[in-house]
Amino acid sequence: MGCFPHQGKAHPHVFVAQQLTTVFDAKGLAGIQVNWIFDDMFSSMISADHDRNENGMLEPEEVQSIKANAFSFIKEFDYFSYIRIDSKPFKVQYVTDFSATLDQGRLSYDFFIPCHVSATRHPKEIVVSSYDPSYYSAIYFNDKKPVDTVNGSDMDVNLKVGLDKETSIYYDMVNPWALFFSFRLK
Repeated sequence: MGCFPHQGKAHPHVFVAQQLTTVFDAKGLAGIQVNWIFDDMFSSMISADHDRNENGMLEPEEVQSIKANAFSFIKEFDYFSYIRIDSKPFKVQYVTDFSATLDQGRLSYDFFIPCHVSATRHPKEIVVSSYDPSYYSAIYFNDKKPVDTVNGSDMDVNLKVGLDKETSIYYDMVNPWALFFSFRLK
C-alpha cells in the first residue's frame, strides 16, 4: 500500500506536522534533518499494515517494510522537499538515515537530506518548501519547535518559516509552507 496515493482533484487526506533541522559541518551546510509526525488516521492505517505483531512499536523489519512500501516511492517527488539554493533548484535525489516510530499510536518519520553548501563570507540563501504536489498530503510546521540548527556555532544563521509565495499547488490556490534561511561564516 502506498503512503500518498495520487488523485486528480485531491484535497488533503493526510496531515503532517514537521520539524526541519539545519545541520552544519566544518565546511558549511551538510543537509536538512526532517521529522514528520502524522495525523491519527494515517498513523492508524500504517500501523495496521506494518506493525505485524501489533505491539504498538516498530521493530527494524517493520520499519524496513514502511520504508519500502509507504515511503520510498516519494523519491519521485523529491521526498516532498523542494530546495532552492541561491534561487537555483536543488534536486533531492536520495535521503539517508530513515526511521519510523510509533509513540502512543502516533507515527513519525525521520530522515536526512544531504545538501552540501559551502559557507563563505557572503550569505547563502536556502528555501526548503515542503509539499505534496498532488495535495493529497498537507505538510505544515510543528507549532512547538518548527526549526532548529545543529553545529552552526561557526555560522551566522537566520531561520524563518513562512509561505513560499514563489510556489503554488492545487490549481494555484495554495502556497506551501517553507523554511527560509541564510547562513555565512561569522
